[in-house]
Amino acid sequence: MSIALYPGSFDPVTNGHVDIAARAASLFEQVVVAVYDIPPKHLLFTTEERVELMRKALAYLPNIRVESYSGLTVDFAKKMNAKALVRGLRVSSDFEREFEMALMNKKLAPDMELVCFMTNLEYQFVSSSLIKEACKLGGYIDDLVPEHVALAMREKFAVEPDAR
Repeated sequence: MSIALYPGSFDPVTNGHVDIAARAASLFEQVVVAVYDIPPKHLLFTTEERVELMRKALAYLPNIRVESYSGLTVDFAKKMNAKALVRGLRVSSDFEREFEMALMNKKLAPDMELVCFMTNLEYQFVSSSLIKEACKLGGYIDDLVPEHVALAMREKFAVEPDAR
């Protein structure tokens, strides 16, 4: 069985993340979306919340499962029997970062492959950080994240939806 691991902090999950996961699911028999437990950045949602938000966003895809993890991504990938890591690329700076990580991962796990998906144009500018900032300031984010994620974010920031 071909298994791929799609790791990230997913804080919050965006429509871009969902798109990458769905495209990976069309190529691999199983995709494990791996929500990193303690990334080195400020988180809006707890690990449990991020896992649940992602599970709900991807519930329509039967060959995807969502798990949390900590430690080295390649170690978790091996534990899940994954042969490939999935990543999305939006801009050239993403490529540089992913290239560095790919080389380190190849050193740590020589049999692990990296599969990068070019982000669809409609999501090229979308980042979790920008979405959080826009939501916090009352901006319209409903077309950038799944509906349940937009609701959860507005609750976290205690803001009313922008009625567009």
